[in-house]
Amino acid sequence: MSCRGPSRRNLLAAIGLATLLPITGTIRSSSARAQPNLLVATDLEVVTITDRSVILTWTTVTPDPSGRLVPADSDTEVRLGPADSPRAVTPVYADADATPFHYAEINDLEPGRRYRFEAVSNGVHASPALSLTTLTPGSPESTSEFTTLVPPPGRPLHTLALANDVHYGEQVSGLVIGDLPPGFRQEPDLPPYPEVMLAALLDDLRRPDRDADRLIIAGDLTSEATAVESRAVRARLDRWGTLGRDYLVARGNHDRPHLGADYQSCTPAAADHHDCWGDEFTPRQQLIEHEVGGLRVIGLDTSELDGAGGSIERPQFEHLAGLLRADPDRPTLVFGHHPVTIESGLTNTAGPGFVLNRPDSAELQSLYERAPGVFLQHSGHTHCNRRTRPDATCVVEFLEVAAVKEYPGGYSLLRLYEGGYLVNFYKTRTPAAKQWSATTRAEYFGLLPDYTLGTCADRNHVVLRDFSGLG
Repeated sequence: MSCRGPSRRNLLAAIGLATLLPITGTIRSSSARAQPNLLVATDLEVVTITDRSVILTWTTVTPDPSGRLVPADSDTEVRLGPADSPRAVTPVYADADATPFHYAEINDLEPGRRYRFEAVSNGVHASPALSLTTLTPGSPESTSEFTTLVPPPGRPLHTLALANDVHYGEQVSGLVIGDLPPGFRQEPDLPPYPEVMLAALLDDLRRPDRDADRLIIAGDLTSEATAVESRAVRARLDRWGTLGRDYLVARGNHDRPHLGADYQSCTPAAADHHDCWGDEFTPRQQLIEHEVGGLRVIGLDTSELDGAGGSIERPQFEHLAGLLRADPDRPTLVFGHHPVTIESGLTNTAGPGFVLNRPDSAELQSLYERAPGVFLQHSGHTHCNRRTRPDATCVVEFLEVAAVKEYPGGYSLLRLYEGGYLVNFYKTRTPAAKQWSATTRAEYFGLLPDYTLGTCADRNHVVLRDFSGLG
């Protein structure tokens, strides 16, 4: 089971059926007092498994007088022990601060070791939601066991944060077709959710336990690329770091030039469009290139002038081909908004027209075949955690990362070692971010976790590769 979850046809059919059903269980900010005989601990997810740590999240709820489930404050406890030990698991994490949105990170584990665990609130054991992703046989949530990763050999080199789909300025989350399925709005007394989620991301990356060298954002920084949105998201990022040094960005389809009076003050683009996003970041269909200790990072603009699909125009292709031809063996990370592979086109809910078009995808992968230094392409757009297979013989990981702006609400860390790299997905963890992520897991009539969370292996994996030449 991958983050593809339900197929596009099944998802749309479920959306149609769900329009006839009452919506229940929506997470609201007002929290009920937890009652031991009514407390339910649910939505257990083993989100992150590194070589030395694990992160578990869950939610506690209770029925209100009308029978609707509402958040219930409770404590957070994790019990853990080696899976091959006859001894019972013992408490390794305890937080008495009451919250409905539980986030427990356990450190100092042994690499390559299998552990057994229990997640508990007020004596109630947390269980997975009725989700195929977490109930699949063999998943950590269904077995109550996980195995820590074994890191690549050699010394650690760099840590890069991979993120996408901020949608700064967006007001309603979760819409697919018109007003369906019903979207989710932030509560009136709280900051807009894109601002909440971006702030949580930036807060995370400065903490010592994450400590990313660079933030790489693969598109959809804005909702509609207005001058106001583009300036605001640039200003927020600039308060955190410096473009080109601390963070890198590529354009997404939401960031494309637009038509209309609201854009007239911005730089003209083709066919009467105006490019407000480009005024703040990079001109349309222009790649960027940066270096991180010998690692080459290339950002592609895969957005089209109109529409959600992806393409790469000839001048940008020629620029990319020249860079790769001049130094084909140099370790290279590529990022761009649109996923590339046939598999991604067939497994996202919008179909093949949603990803990079087939001719451009084939040409891009052909370039990678002749440039063995390219090892990973980071994409967004689908809001999924997912790895897909290349269509050519290139040895490249095509990685999609879930959205910043909604459930599961986070980013991936790419940790480079001399002998390879380790990928881990992290949810953001400020209180406001945890609340919004819990709220938006109800998108797509509750099907969003099956579509976006991804398998444990999609989110957490190790790839062996020679990076010994990097500084």
